[in-house]
Amino acid sequence: MRAQAAPAPGDEEPAGPRTPEEAQALREVEAELATRWPETKLDPSLDRIRALMDILGEPQRSYPSIHITGTNGKTSTARMIETLLRAFELRTGRYTSPHVQSVTERISLDGAPVSVERFVETYRDIKPYIEMVDGSQPHRMSFFEVLTAMAFGAFADAPVDVAVVEVGMGGVWDATNVVDGSVAVVTPVALDHTDRLGTTPGEIAGEKAGIIKMDATAVLAQQPVDAAQVLLKRAVEVDATVAREGMEFGVTAREVAVGGQMLTLRGLGGEYEQVFLPLHGAHQAHNAAVALAAVEAFFGVGSTKAARPLDIDTVRGAFASVTSPGRLEVVRRSPTVVLDAAHNPAGAQAAAGAVQEAFGFTHLVGVIGPSSDKDVRGLLEAFEPVFAEVVVTRNSSHRSMDVDELAAVAVEVFGTERVQVEPRLDDALEAAITLAEEEGEYAGAGVLVAGSVITVGEARLLLGRK
Repeated sequence: MRAQAAPAPGDEEPAGPRTPEEAQALREVEAELATRWPETKLDPSLDRIRALMDILGEPQRSYPSIHITGTNGKTSTARMIETLLRAFELRTGRYTSPHVQSVTERISLDGAPVSVERFVETYRDIKPYIEMVDGSQPHRMSFFEVLTAMAFGAFADAPVDVAVVEVGMGGVWDATNVVDGSVAVVTPVALDHTDRLGTTPGEIAGEKAGIIKMDATAVLAQQPVDAAQVLLKRAVEVDATVAREGMEFGVTAREVAVGGQMLTLRGLGGEYEQVFLPLHGAHQAHNAAVALAAVEAFFGVGSTKAARPLDIDTVRGAFASVTSPGRLEVVRRSPTVVLDAAHNPAGAQAAAGAVQEAFGFTHLVGVIGPSSDKDVRGLLEAFEPVFAEVVVTRNSSHRSMDVDELAAVAVEVFGTERVQVEPRLDDALEAAITLAEEEGEYAGAGVLVAGSVITVGEARLLLGRK
């Protein structure tokens, strides 16, 4: 397939309020949303979101969807899929979570977060119907359910040609699972949210497999054996077509390049050479392969409908323009400060390997501010081989781990001499930068901030990225 002309890239940064009135309106909406169940509190039911979709006239069925679940890499993969679709002249809606800096980031149209004005209008339009559902159900709608409904409504109003929808948590009971994705994507499954989803990759995959619907195409990243078995069983049960990384598609070659990496990808329709990806790490190369296969599947490439590959120049142009804020993102030089949203052991292992490969730091200082409900010891152990020192801190969220408890775990992993405690994130960043500067300008020192999307978002603001 060939696109006539790629659209201009979207503005990836959320636009702030244009007037004091808009700022006040956004604060009011956020305050109302904050009274609802947070994303971390779940009720395994789709009754509320289904009731609201029914009242609104099933907006999520007015466009095809690509539905994405998995443990790590969902947002980066979603952004790649969206960029590819836009390059082929489709109007897109993208729904991802959590946000890095502004809640408006979660709902994007044409590659850009919706404006504050549109976000507020969308909420106000459906608010009366949300209240109707609240009054008819045992529990009020949650924060995530309301945002999901807002996204589906905004996409229908646009209207979009295709929606790229990222699962919030799990799959079966996730509010997004009222969509019937013609393509269901499962990024690598690992241990996370074990108190809610299961204690093995296979158990967790059982929840995530719920997005694979009848007659869909399931695009599966490389998985642990038990997770792969569960996902394939689900695909057979619903008569879904399966495309597996390492079998039907994958990364053929990868070389580190200035500002990213050069890839050769094997897609469902053939090989795509000399694809530059301006993101770091082997994990992002694999995300790219999954994204390409998902878009090929959406267009029918590899099936009897269309055996030919996508236009190579369009694919190259799309991947070259991909961004993913807070994913090995450089926000400062001298010393280099890198932000990464890794918040579980598997994500930390990927980030640790990628930062060493891409930057070659000889002295790396970590700033870690995780949530209390994560495998914090596993996170720290994954980073221990690459951190010369670690500064432990916390972000502003109530979910952030108590800094003294975090310090106690860090000392057990790193030893007392390598751990510094700074309860405030701004102080932690300053301390880490000072430690890196003490190594000298030419010593190859750097700082990596990780542990939570919230920590990364707040660090991004503190370091001047808006």
